Amino acid sequence: MTECMVKQRTIGKEVSLTGVGLHTGREVTITFKPAPENNGYTFVRVDLEGSPVIEADANYVVNTQRGTNLEKRGVKIQTSEHVLAALVGMEIDNCIIELNASEPPIMDGSSKFFVEAIENAGIVEQEKPREEYIVKEVISYTDEESGSEITVIPSDEYQVTTMVDFGTKVLGTQNASLKHLSDFKEEISDARTFSFLHELEMLLDNGLIKGGDLNNAIVYVDKELSPKTMEKLREAFKKDNISVKPNGILDNLTLHYPNEAARHKLLDVVGDLALIGTRIRGKVIANKPGHHVNTQFAKKLSKLIKIEKRNKVPTFDLMKEPVKDVNAIMAMLPHRPPFLLVDKILELSDQHVIGLKNVTMNEPFFVGHFPGAPVMPGVLIVEAMAQTGGILALSTVPDPENYLTFFMKINNVKFKQQVNPGDTLVFKLELITPIRRGIVHMSGNAYANGKLVTEAELMAQIVKTKDS
Repeated sequence: MTECMVKQRTIGKEVSLTGVGLHTGREVTITFKPAPENNGYTFVRVDLEGSPVIEADANYVVNTQRGTNLEKRGVKIQTSEHVLAALVGMEIDNCIIELNASEPPIMDGSSKFFVEAIENAGIVEQEKPREEYIVKEVISYTDEESGSEITVIPSDEYQVTTMVDFGTKVLGTQNASLKHLSDFKEEISDARTFSFLHELEMLLDNGLIKGGDLNNAIVYVDKELSPKTMEKLREAFKKDNISVKPNGILDNLTLHYPNEAARHKLLDVVGDLALIGTRIRGKVIANKPGHHVNTQFAKKLSKLIKIEKRNKVPTFDLMKEPVKDVNAIMAMLPHRPPFLLVDKILELSDQHVIGLKNVTMNEPFFVGHFPGAPVMPGVLIVEAMAQTGGILALSTVPDPENYLTFFMKINNVKFKQQVNPGDTLVFKLELITPIRRGIVHMSGNAYANGKLVTEAELMAQIVKTKDS
């Protein structure tokens, strides 16, 4: 994870569009609204009591049969991908998307109209930096059943390549690439959704494409048009005549690109991967992508990013003048060598503290723990963490030399890595709750060699010494 120098962005004002849902056929209004920093993308169902919010989160994906469908506590958002692709493509980080139905309007089956609405609303730079996940190694997900595979590899920017093979003469194999996100509007946003005739028949028979017409879906004719099918299509699309163009698509629609299907699949990948919730710096290669494999990959990446965030090692300039050196630490803490286990305080605020200990072979505990295989005892790592937290606690009183801190409770202690002679331990402690009546509740992490070695929740009490 990194926070790059690029700042977060939202839209300048609210903007609305009205159309019909592809599968419901109902008229729906979508409104894009500015959102605060770190909001991400959130859908709001204004047609339901309490206007429930559904975050654009891969963990809310419930099915991907006809688009990417989200559900949170029984509240649904259908076919979210075209809207999300537009927001990513326009490099918007934070946006509230209000809907008065479960499904956004299909418009022309692409992201074009959503992109135009975002442009009309204007783009506003916010104060906080954009968070980005830098891909450092190859990460893949394969769906064994379909043979679909998505891989992301290191790259200097977010790029996407899709390779599609539908196994039909009418469409065959196609590729599409997005080398720069800034090209999304011109090269990808107007690529429309598509369907094969055999799929369309099934959807019509099941009443699942009520908002469809020949202007919002490319229909590839992969089977012979029977008189019965012709009649179904005339009725569904309210047309007197239906015919097939020489390139194998139903009439009344002209392809924007020979590889429009592959470009639309790329659009879907961009929209579905928005559900990761963090921007990606890497190249995505999607072979035979679909909403299922896209969202499974999004879940996998989202989980990896959360683990990395949780285990993120603070980086500090260890050569910088410390906030407190060992003498200033001894002026606050009663501990003395060999039981003083913190050498420097690197940062100190009213909410957090960061301390450092250089672990050397001179530590007396290495004599017995263990001969020939020196390992710092876990209990002493926790003690060193607590001493660092003591600096945070005692910095809240005007005369810290007249107070002591005593452990009350330690919870959720986990030891993840060994600490050996030569390691530099960095401790980060943060208040979980404000200090009240001298009770200090902190979460603590200890890091060494770029890894999390220990974590714990500590509770202590600040007590005035009897002779002060």
